[in-house]
Amino acid sequence: MGIEETSDSRSESESAGALASYFGFDEHGTDLRTEMVAGLTTFLTMSYIVVVNPQILAQAIQLQGYSTSQTQSMLAVVTLISAAVATLVMAFYANRPFAQAPGLGLNAFFAFTVVLGMGVSWQTALAAVVVEGIVFIALTAVGAREYVIRIFPEPVKLAVGTGIGLFLAIIGLEAMGIITGDAGTIVALAQIGQSPVAIVSIVGLFVTFALYARGVPGSIILGILFTSALGYGAEWAGLVAGGTLTPGSTQATYNIAPLAGAFLTGLGDIEAFSFALVVFTFFFVDFFDTAGTLTGVSQIAGFLDENGDLPDIDRPLMADAIGTTVGGMLGTSTVTTYIESASGVEEGGRTGMTALTVAILFLLALAFIPIAAAVPMYASHIALVVIGVVMFQNVVDIDWSDITNVVPAGMTILLMPFSFSIAYGIAAGIVSYPIVKLAAGEVEDTRPGHWALAAAFVVYFFVRTSGMLQGNV
Repeated sequence: MGIEETSDSRSESESAGALASYFGFDEHGTDLRTEMVAGLTTFLTMSYIVVVNPQILAQAIQLQGYSTSQTQSMLAVVTLISAAVATLVMAFYANRPFAQAPGLGLNAFFAFTVVLGMGVSWQTALAAVVVEGIVFIALTAVGAREYVIRIFPEPVKLAVGTGIGLFLAIIGLEAMGIITGDAGTIVALAQIGQSPVAIVSIVGLFVTFALYARGVPGSIILGILFTSALGYGAEWAGLVAGGTLTPGSTQATYNIAPLAGAFLTGLGDIEAFSFALVVFTFFFVDFFDTAGTLTGVSQIAGFLDENGDLPDIDRPLMADAIGTTVGGMLGTSTVTTYIESASGVEEGGRTGMTALTVAILFLLALAFIPIAAAVPMYASHIALVVIGVVMFQNVVDIDWSDITNVVPAGMTILLMPFSFSIAYGIAAGIVSYPIVKLAAGEVEDTRPGHWALAAAFVVYFFVRTSGMLQGNV
């Protein structure tokens, strides 16, 4: 018995030593326990996406012969697999403590703007995700990051996060029954006192905000579970009519065959101009969200060099690009690096072992897919409001004293929620930037790429609004 224990201990020690050597624990001043705790913390803070992503995408992806809950469970499986693949690449190729998953904002753009708004088939939208991922891989492989960054106006890049936050918040508040459409004012406060969904949602939202402000790990997923339990409890107690607060069906399936490879059928139904706009928007938001997140989290971790740059940033960017491509092939929207990775970094995570832990937890979470299918939409969409509000913090980075920044940034932020499109917000900012720079006598701040992008968007919107574009993308 003692010999067996000694043998087991030696095996565990050798495994730990191999991990320490591979990930460079000594070099980064960390150890296995610290990295695993950091990974668990990151996973808890971003695990809400397992519930939220399927519910957003299922509003646009309709699978013949499958119920909504079955579609959601398929999407949950795909969400977990794509997140695990991207985070594994981050762990072993980039050796950084960053976690990845399908991003909030881009999934809403996929569902509400591209599919439901523009009338594009969901298969074609997936094809755009795959193409964007391939473009991202190619540009990263040739080291074109700096060129890409220079081609986009600075105030637009800084405003995108806040605009997406407003876009997410309005989607979440509507699903929670707090705001509603109105013929006179476009949007209005709903009759909250007469809506059990709104009442439960508001209670859940403020509980979630309280947990988040308290710094509780996994506050958003805990808020979602609390709100779901509150809804189920109210119906069980007979306080509201049955079926008002709970999903009508909670069937789950692990069969992802209807989603995997669906992008191939979408490639045959493309109108080049509009398809290019969708790919452009996916790429723009993915690239700058990822680059910004990597820089922000790296600053907390102490990874940045004396110039404020992340050494070998092309490696984590490549992990993002591969995750997006694989995710699109499997059937989900764009994968991106999560700012929630900062929670694990603050716990001491410094290497790819943190990311490896997150990836393993994503795979283990496959066992809990039936639970995800039972979460009501109003409960899951609390995450959109919380994250949307948190994203307002990005607005402080904009130089509001300079009118040539105010106009493009303001147009970007306003047009996203009011046009219900991330793409149109970005386009408004890009078109207005060189115009106000020229008017202010600061044309030297513009580049040929700024004018080319602006002209392309003007042509696109003229063609689209004149009715010259017909059919799908």
